[in-house]
Amino acid sequence: MTHSNTAAARALADAMTREQQVGLLLHPIIIIDNDGDPDASSGFGGPTLRQLIEDHGIRFFCLGSIPDPAATSRVLNRLQDIARGSGSRLPLVFSTDPRHSFMQNDGAAHRAAGVSQWPENLGLGAIGDTELVRTYGNILRKDYLAMGIRMALHPQVDLTTEPRWARQAQSFGADPARTTELLLAFLEGLQGPALGPEGIAATVKHFPGGGPQLGGEDPHFPYGREQVYPGGAFGEHLAPFRAAIEAGAAAIMPYYGMPVDLTVDGEDIEPVGFAFNRQIITNLLREKLGYDGVVLSDFGLVTDIEIGGKPFPACAWGVEHLSPLERVGRLFNAGVDQLGGELDAPLILRAVAEGLVSPERVKVSATRLVKLMLDLGLIDNETDTRSSAALLPLPQDAFLGKQAQARAVTVLTNGSDDLPVLPLARPRKVHLVNLSEEALPEGWSAVDADTAEVAIVRVSAPYEHRDRYFLEAGMQQGSLDFPEEEVERIAALGRRLPTILVVTLNRPAILTPLVDAVDALLVEFGIADDILLEVLTGERAAEGRLPFELPRSMAAIEASNPDVANDTADPLFPAGWGLSLSSRNPKLNKAGAQ
Repeated sequence: MTHSNTAAARALADAMTREQQVGLLLHPIIIIDNDGDPDASSGFGGPTLRQLIEDHGIRFFCLGSIPDPAATSRVLNRLQDIARGSGSRLPLVFSTDPRHSFMQNDGAAHRAAGVSQWPENLGLGAIGDTELVRTYGNILRKDYLAMGIRMALHPQVDLTTEPRWARQAQSFGADPARTTELLLAFLEGLQGPALGPEGIAATVKHFPGGGPQLGGEDPHFPYGREQVYPGGAFGEHLAPFRAAIEAGAAAIMPYYGMPVDLTVDGEDIEPVGFAFNRQIITNLLREKLGYDGVVLSDFGLVTDIEIGGKPFPACAWGVEHLSPLERVGRLFNAGVDQLGGELDAPLILRAVAEGLVSPERVKVSATRLVKLMLDLGLIDNETDTRSSAALLPLPQDAFLGKQAQARAVTVLTNGSDDLPVLPLARPRKVHLVNLSEEALPEGWSAVDADTAEVAIVRVSAPYEHRDRYFLEAGMQQGSLDFPEEEVERIAALGRRLPTILVVTLNRPAILTPLVDAVDALLVEFGIADDILLEVLTGERAAEGRLPFELPRSMAAIEASNPDVANDTADPLFPAGWGLSLSSRNPKLNKAGAQ
C-alpha cells in the first residue's frame, strides 16, 4: 500500500456524501446474462442493476451466474459506463468465487466454462508444485482481467483438519506449512509482487481458519455454527493468514463459525461469529497482526431471506437475537469494512442515524475501499478488455490444466509390486461405470461385465443429502461411509473381473471396505473422463500425494480432535501417501505440447 494512494483515498472519501460512502460498504451477488440489461433484476427478485448502481451507490458486486467470457466482458463494460456517469463516478469492482475447476456450488465455486479447467485446490495440494500454483494464479489473473473481474473471493487457506467438513475442496490440505507455501505462490501469480493495474485483488479466507467445525457441519446452517479447538491448535490455523498479511493480501474474509471455549493469548473469546467478534477482527487481525486491508464479511450475515421456497437464515451465530439493524452495528464495530451479500444501504444509513455506527467508522471503511480501487488502477485507468476475452481459453492454459488434472491423481494401491495393474497396456474390452465410453482411447471398446477384460469404476466420495435450507443440497456433509449397497456392488464386480476403482475426493472418504475388494484404487480431485483414462492407460503421469489422511473409520474420526491435522488413529492411508504412475508418453508431460 503506497502512502500516496492512502492520502488520495482519504481525500476522495472525504469528498463523498454519506450515502455514497455507505454504498461502498455493500457487496451483493448479481446474476448477468448475454443481454446484460441494466434494467432487469439483479437476481433473486431484487432491484435492477441500474438501481443498485445509481440509487444505492453500490460499487462492488460478486458475480454469480455469468455468460461466456466475451459476453461477460461486454456486459461489465456497459455497467462500468453507468457507474462512471452517476453518483460518486467511482468505477465498479466485480468479484468472483473460483471458476476454473469442476465443482458447481452456488455458495462456493463455479464449474469452469469458457476458461481452462483445473483440479480443485486440493489437487494442487496433492501435486505440491509451487511453480505450478504460481502459474495457475497468473492464468486466473489474465482470465479475470480479460473479463473485467478485478477481485477474487479466494484463495481459501482453511486447514482441512476435520474430515467431515464440507468446504475442503477449495483448500490446499491439512498441513499449515504446505498451505502457506502454496498460498504465497498463488498470491504472487494473482496479485503480482504488489497490487497494481494488472493485478487481481485476492480475498484470503476464512479468517482465522474455518476447518475445525464441530462434527464437521457447515456453518451456512444453524446446526453447523460451532467451531471448536479441543487440541489447542488455533495457532496452526492462523499461520497461513499471518503469511497472507505479510505478502500484502488485498482483502481478508472472516468465517461464519462461532468459536466455543476458545482462549487466545490468555483471553477468553466471546462465542459469536467471527465477523461479529471485535476480539478477533480488531484486537487480533487489525492490532496484533497489523492488517489494514479490506475486511469483507462472508455472505448473508444480516438479513434472513428465502430463495426458491427454501429458508436461508442469516448466519448471525451467537447474535441471532439481534435485529438486522443491531447486527449491522456489531459487524462494523467489530472491524468489518464491507457486508458480503447485502444490498440494503438504507439499513446502514439508519444504523448511523441511530448512533449504532459512527460517521467516522463509515469513512474509515470507505477510505479502505477507495484505496483498493486506486491500488487496482481503476480510478485513473479505463481498459477495454473485450478482444482478449474472446480468445479464452488459451490453448497453452488448457493444456496445463489437463496436465494438472492428471498429475493430481493419487494412486493408493496398484496390484502388487510384482504384478501392478496399471498402466493398462494394449487395447482392451472395458466395462465402464460412471465414465463415458466416448472417452476411451482408439481401439478400446466398452462392453458389459460378462465379456469385459477389466472394469473401471468411478464414484464420488459419499455424503448425506440434505435439502431443507437454500444451498444445503450443494454442500457435501455428514458421514464419510459408503452405503452398504454401493460397497457390495463394487465388491461384486471385483469378484468377477479385475477392477480399478477411482474415487473423486472433495473431502476424505472411508475406503476401508473397498481397498481389498478392487485390484487398484486411485483418488482424484477433479479430472475429465478422457484425461483420467489417459492416466490409466499410461498416456499421462499421476504423481499426487494425499493432502490429508484417509481415516480408517467414522469411529476414528469421532474420537479425533477436529482442529488437529491428520489426527485419527491408525489411518487407512496417511497424509502424503501416493504411488507413482509414470507415463509412457513423455511429450504429454512437457508444457506446451498439444
